[in-house]
Amino acid sequence: MTQTAALKIQAAGLISRKRMLAIALPVAILAYLAYIAVAFDVPGLAERARLDNARTLVADSYSYKTHVSRDNRSGEVTVAIEGERKGTYAPDAPPAWVSREGDMTVIDLGHGHVVTYTPDGLTYAVPGYGLIEATISRARGVQANLGDDLPDWISLSKNRLAITTDAGRVSLTRNRTEVFRYFMGWELFFFTLDSPYHGHSLAEIAFGQRLDPDRDNLVGAWQDFWANPMWRHAEVAWAIFETILMAFLGTMGAALVALPMAFLAARNFTPIGTLRFGIRRIFDFLRGVDGLIWTIVLSRAFGPGPMTGALAILTTDTGSFGKMFSEALENVDGKQIEGVQSTGAPVLSRYRFGVIPQITPVLLSQVLYYLESNTRSATIIGAITGGGIGLLLTQAIITQKDWEEVTYYVVLILLMVMLMDWLSGLLRRQLIRGGRS
Repeated sequence: MTQTAALKIQAAGLISRKRMLAIALPVAILAYLAYIAVAFDVPGLAERARLDNARTLVADSYSYKTHVSRDNRSGEVTVAIEGERKGTYAPDAPPAWVSREGDMTVIDLGHGHVVTYTPDGLTYAVPGYGLIEATISRARGVQANLGDDLPDWISLSKNRLAITTDAGRVSLTRNRTEVFRYFMGWELFFFTLDSPYHGHSLAEIAFGQRLDPDRDNLVGAWQDFWANPMWRHAEVAWAIFETILMAFLGTMGAALVALPMAFLAARNFTPIGTLRFGIRRIFDFLRGVDGLIWTIVLSRAFGPGPMTGALAILTTDTGSFGKMFSEALENVDGKQIEGVQSTGAPVLSRYRFGVIPQITPVLLSQVLYYLESNTRSATIIGAITGGGIGLLLTQAIITQKDWEEVTYYVVLILLMVMLMDWLSGLLRRQLIRGGRS
C-alpha cells in the first residue's frame, strides 16, 4: 500500500469519526434534556402552574390595592389602602367610588362594574356577563346564582366565592366580604393618610401655606416621610447600611486574616513543606464549605445578627483570599527583595518594601471585586442571620401581602449593587492607572 493510499484511508477514518461525533453529540444532549424533563416532572410543573396567581403578583408589584372590607358578623365596613391601619379612611369620608345607602354599601369599580354589599351577601354587576348574586348563611355557607359551568375567573365553594376581573377582585366568606380595587403606583409611599401633607404637591409643601401649625412644611414633610409607618424608609435605609457594612467587614476582615497566612502558604517564603501543606488545606476547607452553610453554623454559635453575617463572609473569603494571595506571592520578583535586603533591612522591612508594593494592585483589585460580589451575598446571608435588607425582603415575601414592598426592596438592592459595582470599578481603574504610571 502506497503512502498516499494510507493517508487517504486515515483521512477517511478521521472524517468518519468527526461525522459520527457531530451526530452523536446533539443526540446525547437531546437525550439528556429528555431525561431532565422526566426527572424534574416538567409536564407536571406546567399543569400545576397558576397563571392567575402570577398575574396577581405582577399587578401587586407595580400597583396598590384598596380594601373595602365588611365584617359579616358586626356589619362594620372599613376602607383601607393595602388593608393597613395607617391607610384607613375615616368612616365618614370614604373615597368617592364607595358610598353607603342604608344597610348597603355600593362600590363602583368603573366601566360598569358595580359591587353592592347586601345585608346577607353581595351582588356584582359584571358587564357582558350579568348580575352575580351571592348570599351567606351558617347552614348552607356561600350560595350564588351560578350554574355548574363557571368561567375561569370565578371560583365557588361552600366556604368561599372569589371573582377576579379587570376591574378588581371580590371575596366572600362566612366571616368577611372584601373587594380589592387596584390603582397604578405606590400610594402612601411618601405620606400616610393621617399626615397633614398627604394629597399635597411638592410645590404646595415648599411654597404654600403652613399645613401643620407646629412644624415648618419642609421639616414636617421630611419627618413624616422618613418615619412613614407603612413604608418604613428609615428602617429600610438602616437595613441597606447594615448589608453594606456586613459585606465590608467580612471582606476586609478576610483580607487582613488571609494576607499573613498567605506568606505561610507561599513556596518562596515558607520552605517547610508540611506547614505549607497544612495552611493550604485550611484554605481549601474554608472556601470549600459554602458561605450559606457557614452562616447557619455561625448563627447557631453566635446567634442571629449582622455581625454573624460578616463572620460568615470573613470565613469563606479567608479561604479564597488565602489561595489567591499565596499565588500572587509566589510570582513576585525576587530582585526587588534582594535590592531591599542589600541595604541591610530586617526581614519585616524586606516584606514591607520589597513584596507588598508588588502585590498591592493585584490584591486590592481582588478584594474590591469580592466586596462587590459580597454586597449581593450579604442580602441572602442577612435573610438567614436576621439583619440587613435581606431580612426585610424575606419578611415581605413570607407575608404574601404587599408585593409592591418586595419590588421596593428589590429596586433598592439593585441600586446598591450598581453603586458598589461602579465604585469598585472606579477604584480598580485608579489602581491599574496608578500601577502603570
